[in-house]
Amino acid sequence: AAPAPPTRVAHRLDNPVWAALRERQTHLGEVASQAGCFHVDVSVLAALDDDGDAAAWAELAALTGPGRVVAIFRPEVVVPGGWDEVVRFDAIQMVGESPVLALAPEPPVVEVDGGHQAAALVELTEADVPDMLALVAATVPGPFERRTIEMGRYVGIQVGGRLIAMAGERLAPPGYTEVSAVCVAEDVRGQGLGAVVVQAVTSRVAERGETPILHLEAGNVRARRVYDALGFVERRRLALAAVRVAPG
Repeated sequence: AAPAPPTRVAHRLDNPVWAALRERQTHLGEVASQAGCFHVDVSVLAALDDDGDAAAWAELAALTGPGRVVAIFRPEVVVPGGWDEVVRFDAIQMVGESPVLALAPEPPVVEVDGGHQAAALVELTEADVPDMLALVAATVPGPFERRTIEMGRYVGIQVGGRLIAMAGERLAPPGYTEVSAVCVAEDVRGQGLGAVVVQAVTSRVAERGETPILHLEAGNVRARRVYDALGFVERRRLALAAVRVAPG
């Protein structure tokens, strides 16, 4: 039997990539009437409209072309014929409305190389992209491309000129900003640096009168503990499927 059609979503956070591409981040991608995707050097994320029917998948195929892998992120992803599913996992969507998230953190003192050093909490720019890409490659927080920094503001913690932690803004559905690319170098973990960079991002989001959101893989227990402690609460589960047009 054919799979049941996906359920129409009821809230923009149920289809956050589509909401972001349709309104505040259109300039960073290509958007048709029923599908859209970010430019390949901005993000792997793509979207179908709320119905996600065959016509939407056909539009997405026309936008991405053969071979390009994109990630669909919504309550359920039913991959039709003509597409290959590369990987799939369950994600938790969390929303932050705690007063703690509106408080800017102090620059931390970091234990590194057997001693304690004062760290700098800095705003990252395009000049920092090589260091950001290197930290992402070492820690694998999720997709991050050369132009992902254009999606929002990113902050980092530096010690002696070395980038040891970072986080920033990715998706921007109206009224919300997603905290993303949260990563900490392996040799300085366990010192609360992830919480520092997340709070640095969320305090700016709160200043704009928006609500921070984030997404994490359902099995990421360590990150979940950090976000729970900061006051994020689970809103719902979403599916993420990386797909590409099948060859031939």
